[in-house]
Amino acid sequence: MIEVSHLTKRYGNHLALSDLSFTIPNGQIYGLLGPNGAGKSTTMNILTGCLAATSGEVRIDGVDIFEDPMAAKRHLGYLPEQPPVYMDRTPWEYLRFVARAKGVKNLAQEVDRVMDLTQIADVRDRLIRNLSKGYRQRVGIAQAILGDPDIIILDEPTVGLDPRQITEIRELIQKLGENKTVILSSHILSEVQTICDRVLIIAHGKVAAQGTPEELAAQLAARGMIAATALGTKEQILAAAAKVEG
Repeated sequence: MIEVSHLTKRYGNHLALSDLSFTIPNGQIYGLLGPNGAGKSTTMNILTGCLAATSGEVRIDGVDIFEDPMAAKRHLGYLPEQPPVYMDRTPWEYLRFVARAKGVKNLAQEVDRVMDLTQIADVRDRLIRNLSKGYRQRVGIAQAILGDPDIIILDEPTVGLDPRQITEIRELIQKLGENKTVILSSHILSEVQTICDRVLIIAHGKVAAQGTPEELAAQLAARGMIAATALGTKEQILAAAAKVEG
């Protein structure tokens, strides 16, 4: 379980996060939704211990990530928006390096396991620089799940991918969510609706709404309003408006 309490982050005079509080239970695919600049990446960097908060608490399975970061990070696997891969290495070489850095036991078996799970075994000996962006993203996810962490955190995992690659990555995330807690950020509403059990909407560094995709859709439908500008004669506009259901 991840517990976030009154999280605030300032960069000088800029308030990136303002009193953010939420809880993520185990075994869910949880989406952070918001436009670019809303504070999603800042939130994820703090959750993973890569960035200090100005104030507030983050607990990973009861462990304060600021007081005992090593113990908290043992539960986490993280894929930043830009996969931290080494272009001059093969996936096999790179994942062995990451596994050693994490202190993974049964190193060769674990590397084989994550390559099979992310379906990159067929490119294990190709230089990462020569792989498609979709395959590089898979290599990034593979390094995040090395060591079998309880919680996988993915920052914009489908950004820049083509439609086929997006579908494949979404299917992989859903497979991971069968026995892991997965947290992903996105600015695409349809993406979190498709694969997430619960969604937290962040706007201007604050919690705007949270709930299941169905609950949020109902809230938006109940209070939503669409403004449109029409071009044409008065008669044409009135005729078009008459066809719109209320």
